[in-house]
Amino acid sequence: MRAGAAVDGSERTLTFLTIGHRGVMGVEPENTLRSFVRAERSGMDVIALDLRLSKDGALVVLHDAEVDRTTDGSGAVADLTLAELRELDAGLGERVPVLDEVLEAVRAPLQVSVEDPATARALADALKRLDLTGRVAVSSFQEAVLAETARLVPGVRTVLTAGQHGEDVVDRALAVGADTVALELRRLTLATVECAHAAGLKVTGWTVDSQEQLRLARALELDGAATGYPEIRRTGRFTA
Repeated sequence: MRAGAAVDGSERTLTFLTIGHRGVMGVEPENTLRSFVRAERSGMDVIALDLRLSKDGALVVLHDAEVDRTTDGSGAVADLTLAELRELDAGLGERVPVLDEVLEAVRAPLQVSVEDPATARALADALKRLDLTGRVAVSSFQEAVLAETARLVPGVRTVLTAGQHGEDVVDRALAVGADTVALELRRLTLATVECAHAAGLKVTGWTVDSQEQLRLARALELDGAATGYPEIRRTGRFTA
């Protein structure tokens, strides 16, 4: 039986962790300070963001390897300096932020996604320098990145993210010491969730951006989900 469930067979009240997906990207420009601040004001429990390294080694908040989709510029993030990235419009006049600015703009816990070893090492340095292990969890699709981050920052919480997956995702997460698996909602099965819970892992889904998806998350008894919409937060505590 999941934590928070009633033991008398009556309706169960579950605590549902709402994770602001790149802030609240359904209503604000993704991965911008504007989006993160609105996510926090909306009551999101955690704010998820993505990090990449600029050409000159700055930890910049961008999801894609290129800037074309989310800004008015073009080219690879790795080929642009921080100063060049700062010249770009990331939506509604917002600029591409760096990690330090996010830490100052919001106080909510963060789930930071990294997908390459160099960015992971730079993030590890920041986590140790700023003593952020209690506030920041590190997520990745790359198991090697999580293993290296855990080696560099003992005690850091990590999240294995996966799209295509089977029940082997539980073994993969345990092998790298992850605390949570974040799985694509439309590919999730109750069997996978139950297997992960039995192994002591939390399970979150991405993304819950509609009432239909929220109903599915309820049925699967997920521990939480990433959402781009503030209104999902208002149904964060639900009866299942």
